[in-house]
Parts: sequence; structure tokens; C-alpha cells
Amino acid sequence: MKLKVCITTLEFPPDVGGVGESVHRIAQMLIALGYEVHVAVFRAIFRTEREKAIVGEYRRAGHQTSSQNGITVHRLYPAIRSTIAKEQDYLSDLYDQLSILHRRYGFDLFHAFFINEMGFLTTLLAGENGIPAINSIRGADLHKHIFSPQQHGQIIWTLENSAWTTFVSRDLMKRARTLVPSITPRSSAFWNSIAPIQFDHLPTPAGIDRLQGTVIGSVGSFRDKKGIEYLLDACQELRDLDLTLLFVGDFVGKEADYWQQELQQSGMGDRLVVTGKISRAEALAYLPHIDIFTIPSIHDGCPNALLEAMLAAKAIVGTHVDAIGEILEDGVNGLVINPFSSKELAIALRQMIENPNLRQQFGFAARDKVMTQLAPSVEQQNWQQVYQQVLGVPQPLLPVHV
Repeated sequence: MKLKVCITTLEFPPDVGGVGESVHRIAQMLIALGYEVHVAVFRAIFRTEREKAIVGEYRRAGHQTSSQNGITVHRLYPAIRSTIAKEQDYLSDLYDQLSILHRRYGFDLFHAFFINEMGFLTTLLAGENGIPAINSIRGADLHKHIFSPQQHGQIIWTLENSAWTTFVSRDLMKRARTLVPSITPRSSAFWNSIAPIQFDHLPTPAGIDRLQGTVIGSVGSFRDKKGIEYLLDACQELRDLDLTLLFVGDFVGKEADYWQQELQQSGMGDRLVVTGKISRAEALAYLPHIDIFTIPSIHDGCPNALLEAMLAAKAIVGTHVDAIGEILEDGVNGLVINPFSSKELAIALRQMIENPNLRQQFGFAARDKVMTQLAPSVEQQNWQQVYQQVLGVPQPLLPVHV
């Protein structure tokens, strides 16, 4: 009989987001390893519920179950009963829905992605039922949410009570082990993986005629952690060169006014191109048209955008943070600078702009690394060893650390 795994996550395709993509990829790996995989999807931000309550759209708590590529997907919903409901009302409903699923399916292991509310609910339910829980730290949960007085206690408790905790970078693991030293023997760090992409099969993106000179590009959902201010300042220092600064994606809504101000004050004028929100396929289609990929993040987990740029054999300038600074080797497969430094970023970009042969050399080296050390088979082996460790299956090796 197959062991039943329940993964809890805040997003899952068709939801857009890096966590959802990672969960889908890992779920497929677990199926290939012989597990029966369920994914419970729910959010810990209840803006939509409050909006519906205001206009009188009430509902009972519940969940919808479907099958998606061999994965049983459960989307959980809290009740909408009041315009003055608090977070604990919604979270209590979600816990109850997760409990209903466990009573029905009898899971052998829980695995939460994102450690604050998501991990807390999952680990609490697992502990009450004598089942192990794995928690996977992705980035913002320990880089930002740990500073929330309301969430700090839950995060610490969840770390303390996880059977195993995984991280996508050594920086994240170091922070968690500093907060809760007891997790050291039951935690590990390993990178995300990515499957090969056929870039020559992608259509030509719209607006390509707006790109002039050397194209410096960045891809993602741009927000505070991405260090975009430093990229704008660095490009101002390069205004003597013929270049276009390309942002593939859009700026998060809650920071829109701030970023609009930053873009207007950048002095880039028509040498600045922002695509706005587009699909992943459209975003990938821009990569072959970027000469230098920049990722000047101040913290960032293990971003898929970096791995996609490496697959596209792009010359990359990144920062010494999280998996970016672990995967990129300065002077080998890219240039790596300190975060928060427009000056270092400008120097690195100028070096890349003025040396096309160096760009090509770095790009080929980046592609070689991502195709070997960040291949799906490597990540699958890591997850296999973590699951065997947690479930008590004898194994000759501990999880692979990067």
C-alpha cells in the first residue's frame, strides 16, 4: 500500500507563483517515488473573504477536491459569516477542513510549504495525530515574517516541533538554527531544480522592437526584496552607454505608488521597458533577448528566475544572498556582488557590457551548472532521503547538503 502524503501550500497551479510551481514539481517527484500525494491549498490572507462579507456574500466552510496530473488537490475555504471576523476565525475553519481531510484519507505524513500560518496549522494537526510533519522554508517566511510580533511565536514553535525542516539556501538554514539550535540534526538545505527549456520554440515576445543596445534584464514579481532601487541607480551610472533596462513582470500592487515614483526618478526615460504582468511562457520568451540578466536581491530564497536565466545561458550579475550567492560563482559562471551596493552593481554591469566574450563564457558555464547540479534528478534524490529519514526507512546517506 502506498504511503499517503499531504502537502499544504498557499498556492498551486493554476495559481501564479514560485511556491506553487515548486510544490507541483515536488509532488510529481514524490509520485514517481511511489507516494500517494494530496495537496491542500489555502491562504492565510483573507482580503477576499472580507470583501465578500461586506457585500453580503456569505458561505459555509468547505473544500473542493479534484485530480490534477495524478495529484489529489483539495482547495480549502473558511466560512464567511461576518464583516468583523478575525484571522483566528478563518484559520480555525481551515484547520477544521484539514482535519476532515485527514479523517477521510488517513495521511502518513504532512509537509508544509511556508512556515508561518501554513506550517503552524499543519504541524499542530500532525502532532495531535502522532504523524510527522516536514516544514519547507522558502524565503520570506524567515526573512520577513519572523519580524512580525504576531507570527514570531508560531514560527518558533513550528520549527521546534517539525520532524524535519528543509531550506532552499544555507542563509535561511543558518537563521533558523540560530533561532532554534535544536533543529540542527533534523534540518538540511538544498536548492530548487529546474527541467530543461526549449527557448527556440518560444514565440517572439511583444514589444521586442523597444529594446535597443545592450539589454539589461530582470524577471519576476518586483517588490522590496528584489533590490530594484540599486539596479535603477546603477543604470544611471551607465547612462554614457547604449542600453535598455528591461523589467519582465510587474511591481506588486501594495508597493505600486512607491515603484512608480522610483521609475519616474530613475532618469531612464524610454530606455526603461516594463512588460507588466505576463504569463510564464511569455516571460521565458524574453530571456533570449536579454544580454545581461541581473538579480540584485537583498534576500530571495532560491528564485526560479535565476535558474531559468542559467538555462538560457545568460550572463548573470547577482548578489551574495541566499541561493543566488551559493549557485553563482564569482568569475566562473557570473559576477557576484554585495547587496545594497549600486556602485558594485554598476561596475559589474559595465564589465559585462564591455566584454561580450566574457558574457558568453559565463553564460555557457551557468547553463552547464544548472543542467547538472540543479537537475530534477538531484532534487528528487534529496527529497527521497528526507522522506526516508522522517518515515524511519533505513538509508545509507543523509540528505545532500549544498
